[in-house]
Amino acid sequence: MSLPASPVHAQRLYCHTPSVRGSGPVAYWMSRDQRLHDNWALLQAQHMARTRQAPLIIVFCLVPSYSGGARRHFDFMLTGLRQVADSAAKLGIPFVLLTGEDPPGELAGFCRTHAIGTVVMDFDPLRTKQQWQHTFAGHWEGECLEVDAHNVVPCRWASEKQEYAARTIRPKLQRQLPEFLDPFPELVPHPVPWRGSLLPEPDWEAASRSLAAPEYGPPLSWSSGEETALDLAREFIASGLSAYAEKRNDPTAGAVSGLSPYLHFGQIAPQRVALMARDANWAPAESREGFLEELVIRRELAENFCFYNPVYDCFGGLPAWAQQTLDDHRGDHREVVYTFEQWEAARTHDPLWNAAQQEMVQTGKMHGYMRMYWAKKILEWSASPEEALSTAITLNDRYELDGRDPNGYTGVLWSIGGVHDRPWKERPVYGKVRYMNDRGAARKFDVQAYIRRFFPATASERQGTLPLG
Repeated sequence: MSLPASPVHAQRLYCHTPSVRGSGPVAYWMSRDQRLHDNWALLQAQHMARTRQAPLIIVFCLVPSYSGGARRHFDFMLTGLRQVADSAAKLGIPFVLLTGEDPPGELAGFCRTHAIGTVVMDFDPLRTKQQWQHTFAGHWEGECLEVDAHNVVPCRWASEKQEYAARTIRPKLQRQLPEFLDPFPELVPHPVPWRGSLLPEPDWEAASRSLAAPEYGPPLSWSSGEETALDLAREFIASGLSAYAEKRNDPTAGAVSGLSPYLHFGQIAPQRVALMARDANWAPAESREGFLEELVIRRELAENFCFYNPVYDCFGGLPAWAQQTLDDHRGDHREVVYTFEQWEAARTHDPLWNAAQQEMVQTGKMHGYMRMYWAKKILEWSASPEEALSTAITLNDRYELDGRDPNGYTGVLWSIGGVHDRPWKERPVYGKVRYMNDRGAARKFDVQAYIRRFFPATASERQGTLPLG
């Protein structure tokens, strides 16, 4: 009996090897979207395997020293992956964990050994993952297909160029949302068992021992995995969404979803959360629309920026007006200049900044409003914009559970260099880049309550951090 057409929208697919047609087993190279359900890439892989009555396997390539990742990142990820492997086994889908510093080479060798015919990959806009995929596709003889399971509107399809701002990408996404914001089909038990040579069982303890990851910050209490992510999303939609529009910029209100680590590791699909928010008719329209603006429009704007701008984490990635104005103010007097070690240890004269840094170190996450303030003050008290970018990105990627993410890079470049923003009133150091200060924060929320929570030092202890000048 023939199967129906693929449940995956054709515009989610991108073939890296258009002249090659695979046969035999299908491997899903899981990377960015680390979940079993609501995963268009895995659904496409299963469809292809069922069509040719072939086995299906999931392969994950663990890189022990990946991009400066800390132990907290790897622990969160491996816990979630172990759950994926256990759930996949119940559906007759083997999970293979490869370990090494050369994912394209490791995967190519595995595919040749086990006669894989087709590899389905996750879309990822970041340089390292793009390079891995191009290297693999260029040196492997089989079929190689990419599926965008991370964006509601596929990044390659949403726009063919780097968008200037939210106002330029918003109408494009809104026009296409009805076509792509559709329900997910179920992943079914795979009917064809693995018949090839013996597959290696994942050795999770050995994988953990292989990690070259430093212990940045204390251990975290976050639970990991797609079931936890879905429960958290349900709780937010049911009890938090209604107040989102009113309280989302208040770091003391607990009004945000807390989903960013789960979205970053692909433990929940943004499309699933968008469907839940869209259908939450009990919540005010302003809150639903504001949440969807952040979840879909702003997040996919960040995807667009990183995909089309190869220097998305550098001074050269800033818009021309921002580069010019920051260049014009390089020689401006700074009231204080801190070293990286002082930033990392939260040893500045500003207790609000210190509290934000401590929130990130202690919890693995910083409230979005404070991320903007935090990054802008790094610009104000650094010797150069390049140094500020390096400091902010390094700290973000070192401590945030959602580090090394398009949202993170875009947020830092927005704060420090006006990406997706416009020129504002000119002032020292910032030039025409938007300015923020603690007085503005105090108009939005109880600054002292936030400081007491994350930086509960006495006044005399604060004075002993670092003086101005």
